[in-house]
Amino acid sequence: MLKVGLTGGIGSGKSEVSARLRARGAVIIDADRIAREVVEPGTPGLAAVVAEFGEGVLLPGGGLDRERVGSIVFADRDRLAALNAIVHPLVGERMQELMDAAPAGAIVVYDVPLLAENGLAGMYDVVVVVDVPVEVQLDRLTSRRGMTEEDARARIAAQAAREERRAVADHVIDNSGSLDDLQARVDALWEDLVRRAPAATAG
Repeated sequence: MLKVGLTGGIGSGKSEVSARLRARGAVIIDADRIAREVVEPGTPGLAAVVAEFGEGVLLPGGGLDRERVGSIVFADRDRLAALNAIVHPLVGERMQELMDAAPAGAIVVYDVPLLAENGLAGMYDVVVVVDVPVEVQLDRLTSRRGMTEEDARARIAAQAAREERRAVADHVIDNSGSLDDLQARVDALWEDLVRRAPAATAG
């Protein structure tokens, strides 16, 4: 099994790269998606969040009000730590389950937004960083996601700088061009991962 860490700044197109790797045969483990799953209605995770933060973090339908939780934890490190103490172990358990279920010779891609920020590069055989200039991030966030420029800049500033992500990368995927350009870069990346996989499996 080859363990690949995939990361990139907001608006870099990391999800697009992830989807294209999945199409080539990679097993994708998406940390963000799992983080949502472990606090869905009826889960122990949601019950723990409500016990910590109160009923006010629930939507009328019983789901988690992510914007409300975000507004609480974004401005308070202690509250963020409390949330992470609930969610991170649950995410870790689910990621381990998915990894255990993957075939022995699989190329497993972990889609991890905060890989550089949390010092996780050493957990993977290969680290792939999807990279675009900040100007491209701003354009995508304002035009495609409807953010104000101020909000977009704040979200970018809250993440690792481009140089920090690139410093931990074995592969940098430049996604500032066309989708055809991106496909060519993903194809080249996949060929390298396939070459590396037998050695990782043997080890």
